[in-house]
Amino acid sequence: MIEVAVRAEAALGEAPTWDHASGTLLWVDVLASEVHRHSPARGDDAVLEVPQHVGAAKPRSRGGLVLNLRDGIALLDRDGTRTWLVYWAREGVRGNDAAVDPAGRLWAGTMRYDEEPDGWLARVEPSGDAKVVLDKVGVSNGIGWSPDSTLMYYIDSAERRIDVLDYDRDTGEATNRRPLARVHRGLPDGLTVDASGAVWVALFGGAAVHRYTPAGELDLELELPVGQPTACCFGGPDFTDLYVTSARTGLSGDALSELAGSVLVLPGVGEGLPSNAFAG
Repeated sequence: MIEVAVRAEAALGEAPTWDHASGTLLWVDVLASEVHRHSPARGDDAVLEVPQHVGAAKPRSRGGLVLNLRDGIALLDRDGTRTWLVYWAREGVRGNDAAVDPAGRLWAGTMRYDEEPDGWLARVEPSGDAKVVLDKVGVSNGIGWSPDSTLMYYIDSAERRIDVLDYDRDTGEATNRRPLARVHRGLPDGLTVDASGAVWVALFGGAAVHRYTPAGELDLELELPVGQPTACCFGGPDFTDLYVTSARTGLSGDALSELAGSVLVLPGVGEGLPSNAFAG
């Protein structure tokens, strides 16, 4: 059963993250420069406007948020104070998807507005030290880790595949990048990893979420009433509800469905893991 968690008209809804400390869902509308916080218990969706396009917003362990903005990584305190942690502004480039690893580091992707392969994926330490791990990226998207923290998953949507890397939690090193699975339906976008190690991927332009086993085999296809699902995460009290963001950008006529840009939820479809909070 598919339900509407937030009826919205987001141009580019993205980066859903279940904040289990507050029992709310964080998500962003990239092109509207908005950070949303949806409370299923209250049935509301609070909106925070930020001064730049925002690719992702993630919880911090000390409270507040870390934001992947157009020009870099910013910290947002509980009182609304915003400070730059990393500033890397480059003409024609913006922040896109991001994720927090099991040790509390932020992995932040960028992309060019024209989608030429000149973006990057960077590892950002809580101190603000940053290192580019992957460069010449087209559209940096889904990032996640296996339950035992030995593997990292990554999507450059332009490559139409899901990649896997060996990951060292202690050092933060991610090496030996290789394909896990190739995608032939739409473009692979945001991902989440469940408690069994399976990888769930939203298919932009494919109107579906696919689940892949740790061996890279497609074993579940969930059809959706939106043409451009962008990302997914597990949430709810037991992390069994799959939330999916979506986009309206580029759609018109019959392709623009009533729910395009809304946040959907599929209750009880799997068993997810708690999200990590940024340690900075």
